[in-house]
Amino acid sequence: MEPENLTEILGFLLLGISKEPELQPIIFGIFFSMYLVTVLGNLLIILATISDPHLHTPMYFFLSNLSLADICFTSTTIPKMLANIQTHSKAISYEGCLIQLYFFMLFSAMDDFLVTAMAYDRLVAICHPLHYMVIMNPRLCALLVLVCLVTGALHSLLETLMVFRLSYRADTEIPHFFCELNQMVQLSCSDTFLNNLVMYLEAVFLGGGPVVYILYSYSKIVSSIRRITSAQGKYKAFSTCVSHLLVVSLFYCTSLGVYLSSAGSHSSHSSATASVMYTVVTPMLNPFIYSLRNKDLKRALKTFFGKKQ
Repeated sequence: MEPENLTEILGFLLLGISKEPELQPIIFGIFFSMYLVTVLGNLLIILATISDPHLHTPMYFFLSNLSLADICFTSTTIPKMLANIQTHSKAISYEGCLIQLYFFMLFSAMDDFLVTAMAYDRLVAICHPLHYMVIMNPRLCALLVLVCLVTGALHSLLETLMVFRLSYRADTEIPHFFCELNQMVQLSCSDTFLNNLVMYLEAVFLGGGPVVYILYSYSKIVSSIRRITSAQGKYKAFSTCVSHLLVVSLFYCTSLGVYLSSAGSHSSHSSATASVMYTVVTPMLNPFIYSLRNKDLKRALKTFFGKKQ
């Protein structure tokens, strides 16, 4: 009897963060709380930037799109995880896994490209302040966001199609709380050389490229700030970059931590635990990083809630 590809029928089993039954209610409560904070925090950023005309600037345009991407990014994984805990099920269909994989990579790439676009915005604002509004016109801002979306969609489509060509055994167990690309490739019983090659090449171009550009941007920014004569002017210029620097550092440090954890450890749940940082914690902290140090955003939020009362 010839073996058949049962992935189309049976799908996969997501093992989650922990196998201990007594920890499931605690994990559910923690992740449900973090998901609510993430959605509400980023939604407030979006509503504040839309409602306040003073925030209709390129910087806040990119920030609102980053907040929207963060909401979608977190929503691709956490709701399914919470539903599985609540129903005492670990199953996810083959089609559902591929859909989750596609949108997870799409919004992850969107985050990556948007923080890069924000670095360009800060570069123009500090190095070419007199031409800022001319260069960063609404058409260019919309085009940059569209490029981020299209590039992310093509990247995630390619990776999903590469996974689609792989074969799996029935009821394959994924030691993760979502269908993560590296795990999907490692668990396949097919030849994965081409998948690994594409993953590494895309990591270099789509991961390394933005990092190199962000470092270049801030080298130019630092050089420009050093030429400012007054200490107050230097502080004002640098303060506009602090929030973006914190978000970039948090995003790339957590992503690098997940990569190193996956590469250096074969523990079944080590990469899943590390992934919590960039899939849940980073999107949750972004609104706090931008709002706590931003007087304009604080004022907009107060105005927004004042209108609602």
